[in-house]
This record gives sequence, structure tokens and C-alpha cells, in this order.
Amino acid sequence: MLFIFKKTIFCVLFISIILACLQFVLYADFEIGDSIPSAIMIEKSTGTVIYEKDADSPRPPASVTKVMTMLLIMEAVDSGKLSLDDTVTVSAHAASMGGSQVYLKEGEQMTVNDMLKSIVVSSANDACVAMAEHIAGSEEAFVGMMNDKAAELGMANTHFENTNGLDDTAKEHYTSSRDIAIMSRELLKHEKILDFSSIWMDSIRGGEFGLTNTNRLIRFYKGANGLKTGSTSKAGFCISATAERDGMTLIVVIMGAPTRDDRNEAAKSLFDYGFANYSLFTSEELRIEGFPVKRGVSDSCNLSSEGISVLCPKGSIENVTSENILPEFLNAPVAEGEQVGKVIYAIDGVQIGEAEIVADTSVEKVGYGHLLIDIIKKIFAI
Repeated sequence: MLFIFKKTIFCVLFISIILACLQFVLYADFEIGDSIPSAIMIEKSTGTVIYEKDADSPRPPASVTKVMTMLLIMEAVDSGKLSLDDTVTVSAHAASMGGSQVYLKEGEQMTVNDMLKSIVVSSANDACVAMAEHIAGSEEAFVGMMNDKAAELGMANTHFENTNGLDDTAKEHYTSSRDIAIMSRELLKHEKILDFSSIWMDSIRGGEFGLTNTNRLIRFYKGANGLKTGSTSKAGFCISATAERDGMTLIVVIMGAPTRDDRNEAAKSLFDYGFANYSLFTSEELRIEGFPVKRGVSDSCNLSSEGISVLCPKGSIENVTSENILPEFLNAPVAEGEQVGKVIYAIDGVQIGEAEIVADTSVEKVGYGHLLIDIIKKIFAI
């Protein structure tokens, strides 16, 4: 009986080792197909690049352009400049847009909520222009805002000519996989966008007009929750896709795929690779109370560290160690927010990151008046 038990344990361990080796072989030289000219995958919270292929070449992005349009809309909403309940009146120019649309009519009124839903879920070109005019007064002014935001975010290979990615007449409308990842990551800071991008089917106009998400990954890939697809004859099939598992969100960008299936399969392969090989380590906040201070009006102060997030190889998080690097004591004056030390995080002795330790409270240096008072107290105490 003992022999059978030992043999079973051995078989389980052997199979586990084989599976681990197969996973390593499978992903050690991972590469998407030759049919995909440009791609990138990053982790959201750290911005760490996990995979890239010709990620900086400027290319037409088709409707993935709308990531920037959505970003500016969400900024307006979160800043209070715009409410999801506000009413938008459609202009003749907005109603004239072709391609993907919800067939807005001149003079029609629709809430920001339904306009945004139409943009995110159904890639509505007409709703993009209507929102641009509502926010900036004209599409041209809004495009200027888009380019200003791109420059602010460091999107070095991007220039927009319109709000929706229609490129029949556009000559200088382009971006890169890396720049799309940058603006997608910025958009995800506005968490409300996921309420829209994770919708599979919905409707507008009181249920009279149905919407189906152009991003099929939302329904068919575990953890997928956004973000935007696009395709034109110039751009090919493009996508900025997001998925979350076990507290880690990955952003995958594919540009120039020859077919919709090629695009989606490449995105899924990248997600599979990322989730199979990486985990996100997030440290807890550190608080140290009563740390000693010399020559101050108080003999101690409180310290804290916000912690960090680091992308780690799968299975290594359990081996993360931390070490507080601090002096024996602080000398006054100590300013609130002043860095007084750091926390070093490591795996098997190799540093993976560090976080500042700062003073939570100020401690002034003791003056002659305080010294005199202390002396008098000691005399009378005697």
C-alpha cells in the first residue's frame, strides 16, 4: 500500500514537472503570426511592456481612434464639466457620418450616456462627432484637444485628423501600437468606461435600436472587459483589448491584421501568454508609529510607505521579501512628506522594486526656549 502511495506521488510530481516544462517551451520564444505587422501587450497598473512587435511604426488606426475620443469624454464627465444625463442635440454634420453608426438624425436629442454607449459598444461615428461638437463646439476644435492630449501623454507617433477613424480622405491620421496602449491605459483610469465596454448587447432610443459589441472577445474570452475595435481597407483589422484575471489587467493592441479572426486570435494568444506567465505583486501600505527623533520638540514621529505594484513571473510572488532601510533615528527638523528611508522588495535576493518611506508628521527642531523650559521643569521636578 505504501509503495502504491509513493508511486502515485511520484507520478503526480513527474506530470507537474512535465507540464511546467511544456509551458516554458511553449512561451519561451513566443511570437504572434507573421500576418500581424504590429502589436504590443502591457500590464495596466505598472505599464510594463510584456511583448511588442514593431510597436512604434505609425499606422492608420481606424475606429481605435475612438479610444482618445472616449478619453476626452470621460475626462469631461469625471471633472464635472459634463453629466451622463446631459442632452446632446445632433447637427447636420454629425448626422452625415458614414460607416459604423446609430443613424442619428439632424435635430435628434440623446443623452450623453446613450451617445457614449453607442460609441463604445457599436463604434458609432455619428455619435463621436455629436459628442465632439457638444464638448468643444466643433469637431475641428475637439480634434485639436485630441492632439494636445496625445502630446501630453507622450504619444510620439500619433496625429489625429478626426474623432472616429474614418480614413477615406484622411492623409495625416495615424498612431502606433505603443501609443494606443498609452491612451488605453489612461482611459482605464476612468473606471466608469468599463461599465460601457463590457456590455455585450443593449439598446438605445427606449429599446427601439439594438446595440451589439463589436469586440467579440467580451463574450468569448474569459476576463475580457474592453476596449475598442476598428477596421478599414487602409488600416486592416485593429483592436485595443483589455482583460482582467486575478487582479491583473492586461492591455493588448493589434494593428493591421488581415482579417477579424486573425486579429482576435492574435489578441487571445497574447492574453494567454501574459496570464500564463505573469502575476501582479502589490505590496501593502506600511505604517511605522513612534519612530525616534532626536533634537526635536517631539521625540518621535509616524512613518508610512504607499507600497508598489510589480509584474513578476508566475509563481514567484510567494518568494517576495521586503526590507526596511531606515536610520536608527531621525534628526529634527523633520518635514511632513519628507523621504526618510525606503522599502526594498526582492525575489531570491534580486531587487524587483522599491518604495519611499516618508514622515507622516513634522517635527520642529528644539529651540533655546524649549531647552530653557525643559531645564526649569527638571529643576522643579527635583
